[in-house]
Amino acid sequence: MNIAKIMIPRACTVFLNEKQTVRQGWEVMTRNGYTAIPVLDAEQRYIGCVSEGDFLRHILDTGSLDKMEMENHRVRELVRRDFCPPLSIDADEGDVIRATLNQNFVPIVDSRNTLCGILTRRGVIAHLAEKDGILSNV
Repeated sequence: MNIAKIMIPRACTVFLNEKQTVRQGWEVMTRNGYTAIPVLDAEQRYIGCVSEGDFLRHILDTGSLDKMEMENHRVRELVRRDFCPPLSIDADEGDVIRATLNQNFVPIVDSRNTLCGILTRRGVIAHLAEKDGILSNV
């Protein structure tokens, strides 16, 4: 499977930087309507994902909905490194299928752990269906 051919490239994805404030991260999530977003470090390496639940847990932990309070915390405080594990750009088809069974999207990284893009469950299913002749144009 040629992952690069079916993934959404990083330039077309939404991601957060670990140094952004919690307020900035929440605004990016709500503006785009996502329930989870990849988080990168300053060198564009993938470090994990944050979800709506992570933001809600932060609000419960701090006991505050105040936007100014959210400015005092960074997205890196919310990142769960075990949530949404990435796959290598050269992962085999079996690994891709197993990952997309468990995740709505899979971050794709290169040998330096730099985010290349994301692979969506829909994209994988469409690719497999087209490859097997089930669907001609998804």
